[in-house]
Amino acid sequence: MRLVGAMVACAALVVYSCGYHTGGHADLVPKAIHTIAVPAFANLTARYKLTDQLPEAIAREFISRTRYRIVPDSSTADAVLSGTVLGYTSFPTVFDPTTGRASAVEVHVTLRVSLVERATGKTLYSRPNFEVRERYQISIDPTAFFEESDSALARASQQTARQVVSSILENF
Repeated sequence: MRLVGAMVACAALVVYSCGYHTGGHADLVPKAIHTIAVPAFANLTARYKLTDQLPEAIAREFISRTRYRIVPDSSTADAVLSGTVLGYTSFPTVFDPTTGRASAVEVHVTLRVSLVERATGKTLYSRPNFEVRERYQISIDPTAFFEESDSALARASQQTARQVVSSILENF
């Protein structure tokens, strides 16, 4: 019985000393920051919808997971999260063996994202080469074709938003 008690005590020490913490408590953002602006992203690609969806998704993620207020004007914000879509590629990954048509496509989006404290110009967070991947299916029947790439981009935007906000909150 004594051995079991000692093992439980050792396990508790290991767990408490491993640096584990609950989400949102290792915040990169200084306590003086209360408002964040997420302006439209710059776009170096021909895919236009990404620059609309990404800032909106990131703003929604900040609102739902943090104490920060999202403001529309960068000049009134304490910090500005800006980004640039650097690259967009899509390519078929699965082909229908009967028709030879693509039945699944993978999308890769590369971004540059940074969070800067407006008053000091200090970079609080930076990911110069942030990559997101998303897959979607294509109907092999041309009469039932439905363009799924917009839905895939919306999912990629949500995934990016979760990853960016988590990185900022968890100090990664």
